[in-house]
Amino acid sequence: VALNGYSEVLILAGAAALESRSQHPLAQAILKRAKADGIQPPPVEDFQSMTGSGARGHVGGEQLYIGNPKLFTDLELPFDFVLVPRIKQLQSQGKTVVLLGTESALHGLIAIADPLRPEAVQTIADLKQAGIEMVVMLTGDNPLTAAAVAQQVGVDEVHAELSPEDKTRKVAELTARYGKVAMVGDGVNDAPALAAAHVGIAMGAAGTDVALETADVALMGDDLSRLPYLICFSRRTSRIILQNVALSTVVIGTLVVGAVSGYFTLPIAVLAHEISEFVVIASGLRMLRT
Repeated sequence: VALNGYSEVLILAGAAALESRSQHPLAQAILKRAKADGIQPPPVEDFQSMTGSGARGHVGGEQLYIGNPKLFTDLELPFDFVLVPRIKQLQSQGKTVVLLGTESALHGLIAIADPLRPEAVQTIADLKQAGIEMVVMLTGDNPLTAAAVAQQVGVDEVHAELSPEDKTRKVAELTARYGKVAMVGDGVNDAPALAAAHVGIAMGAAGTDVALETADVALMGDDLSRLPYLICFSRRTSRIILQNVALSTVVIGTLVVGAVSGYFTLPIAVLAHEISEFVVIASGLRMLRT
């Protein structure tokens, strides 16, 4: 949405210049659009990322800002409140709205839609079927967009407009409420919350290096459906381990009592012990069945 006499080409060029230094998915979307339109981003100097809000840098000799509406109001940058209904309309459609401008003029708005992954709805349903008590969305996006997405996928609870620090505090609150929390994330903004959760799970293919290094578990694929599988597989592994420990304890206890009492001879005790080891190995091999 071009404003104040700026063209769509100038807006995309300025936005792409700043976003060329960012790893954020929104930045990649802007760069992809600029490339598709044959726009070559100009160089940027003194780039600074403002985590959870946006970025700024010198482009074409002027300080250029890109970020959410809150960034522009907090920094007291030019912002026409007449645009609020238009922004809310775009957000209610599930789109994220970022603003581009300088300290003297607002250049325009960019609305970006993040389509749902095809497997998202089924993954949430599978998580609940696996016994997950509550599925919560923590996002830095606006409440309207977050609510629209959450309604489509069946998320139980939504917390929007969160900074990385806010996400960490929310994880602590959820931990106090439910006991144990698993956090799934892939971005720089998720890293503190991944570290604060009882179990941090990073999406490996799409995840940033910081998220991968912080998480306890990394899913090396980018398939959300592997998450319910991971939970069920882990629980099954735990059950088999407990069964094997219980079996080993019973066998060893029986052999000790039998050997001390003279009921078992040495060859019988050794043979029974070796047979029990094969039974435990065979029990463990059940994990090969998926």
